[in-house]
Amino acid sequence: MQFKASFSSGLPRLLDELNISLILTTYQAGKVILISSDGAAITQLLRDFDRPMGVALQGDMLALALRLSVAIFRNDGGLAANYPKKPHTYDALYFPIALNKTDFIDTHDLFFTRHGLVAVNTAYSCLVKIDAGFSFQPVWRPAFISELEASDRCHLNGMAVDDTGEIRYVTAFGATDSAEGWRTNKLQGGVVIDVHSNQLIAKGIGMPHSPRLYRGRLYLLSSATEALLEVDTANGRVETLATVNGFIRGLSFKGDYAFIGISKLRKSHTFGDLSIANKKIRAGVIVINLKTREKAGEIIYEDDLQEIYDVHVLDGKRRPNILNLPMSDQYRAMLTPQGAQWIVPENKPSGRVKAQQGVLS
Repeated sequence: MQFKASFSSGLPRLLDELNISLILTTYQAGKVILISSDGAAITQLLRDFDRPMGVALQGDMLALALRLSVAIFRNDGGLAANYPKKPHTYDALYFPIALNKTDFIDTHDLFFTRHGLVAVNTAYSCLVKIDAGFSFQPVWRPAFISELEASDRCHLNGMAVDDTGEIRYVTAFGATDSAEGWRTNKLQGGVVIDVHSNQLIAKGIGMPHSPRLYRGRLYLLSSATEALLEVDTANGRVETLATVNGFIRGLSFKGDYAFIGISKLRKSHTFGDLSIANKKIRAGVIVINLKTREKAGEIIYEDDLQEIYDVHVLDGKRRPNILNLPMSDQYRAMLTPQGAQWIVPENKPSGRVKAQQGVLS
């Protein structure tokens, strides 16, 4: 599948002026998609992954939530410039360096925080630390969750982290404490929780996703009502900034623009019984100008791609690349504090390898 897409006429120039690319995940299609621009046209790079969901970024590090694990990547410009398949093409290359096995905990959002890499463990209704010691380490759970078990009691899904790396807010589909209890009121039961106080600061949101702190303000998406919202964390007041056509998840910002993922719900989807599933919708990304609250651009996919989970801005990356795990076996590299090297097999029966800085014969 090539995932044919169309884009609004001004989008290539906008991405170019903002000096960004985008990374999208679609668990439905099992792809990570990198979107970049040369100012005139959009280029997309597709990579196969097993049920990719949340993406976390910090400096040169990237984490990706998968079906049974969390994969860790490091970007290296030298490896990018000398990528064996297409040298002198990319300015960033995310190479996989670690895989933390979690089994199926239905990982949604994840972030690099001051407490380490923390993920939303939706199956167990808690936040967890991801490291090599355990499948996961619980670090926080809502006050209304009485015990940790894999029953998706409240559909905890989103996490907002501030500029210091502190976890501040989470979203859930309901303040419920029974197996999939959130389903009974999923259109109006959504909540925003203050992690520090463990208090509900906003209620009545239709399937909240992707809470994000940006410029000191808390934004999130109401997937059921197709709305970009701002929440006043002092009084819980919720304001609709814009409405779009589609089931929305995935939110990222650059400058005065919000980048929002749009999905077309399949009838077989978990939320396929919603009225929104009957609408004529194309999956993609819509860009909202925060000042005017109007659409500033969009990417629209044909029916091969129906759902998007996460959207992240890759700031300062003009043409990024990412290798999945099988590709990292084919194109081997060594990343150390002293630098990164492509590993070049010697033409000898011993099978020994020789590392050469930035060169592949």
